[in-house]
Amino acid sequence: MSVQNIDQLLGELRSAAALASGKPAATQQQQTPQVDFADVLKSTIAQVNSAQQTSQEMQKQFELGDEGVNLQDVMVTMQKASLSFQTMVQARNKLVTAYQEIMNTQV
Repeated sequence: MSVQNIDQLLGELRSAAALASGKPAATQQQQTPQVDFADVLKSTIAQVNSAQQTSQEMQKQFELGDEGVNLQDVMVTMQKASLSFQTMVQARNKLVTAYQEIMNTQV
């Protein structure tokens, strides 16, 4: 997920919060382009999947004795894939918690 996408999402959340509180949104003048949450989620999952596939491919090449792949690169790639997956799991956990809180809110 890029920083620009995160900034756009934060801008939209601030705008919605300002409208909900009855104040005019300061960001209405800037009009950021609409960001589809599903598209952002899909691209993030695709990036995590790509990192894991790259890691697995490098591991396989190292195990087969490919001279162009060294252990340091394999380990760094494995750690990047692991970290991106753990981050995605934590984001999922936050989304599930937020969903459960919304569903338990009495109207």
